[in-house]
Amino acid sequence: MHSCEQPGPAFAEVGGRIYEALRSGDLDAGPVLELACLLEERGRRTVAVQEVLERPTADLTVADLTRLGERLLDDIGFEPTFALEPGPWATLEQALGIVERDVRAAGIAGTLRLVTPGWDDSGQAWVEFQGGHHGNGIRPVAGRDLQGALGFRLDGPRGEVGIESIRSGC
Repeated sequence: MHSCEQPGPAFAEVGGRIYEALRSGDLDAGPVLELACLLEERGRRTVAVQEVLERPTADLTVADLTRLGERLLDDIGFEPTFALEPGPWATLEQALGIVERDVRAAGIAGTLRLVTPGWDDSGQAWVEFQGGHHGNGIRPVAGRDLQGALGFRLDGPRGEVGIESIRSGC
């Protein structure tokens, strides 16, 4: 998806409602239809959008709504936030504890904290050290499992929290 086609706040809000309803088992046609309409308005007529818009909503079964809700979430690249899915936050904190031990072993004093600063509306976590934020933010999906969260450790991808970035203040 091109950057100018990225879903905006409306997509995230409706996607969040669908995600929560899918988890609780009480998804109704309203948010599914709303997201399909938003996608259609943006010129993104996927198979799921077409099915939602062409079928009478009264004919959609619970299984249909579940399948279509999941497909629409995939269509917008929906990822649950830390608020919707708190498990990844705990995993990232566990990984940060391991990184903090490495930092201490390197002789660097200070506390590392996982935060969501008020200036960042992306919903990402940031590592705070001595009042500064390091890296490029960590998406909730990075905390799905400890091994994946540790990928952001010393030799991880760009956006990592490494001893050198902490030492240099970057």
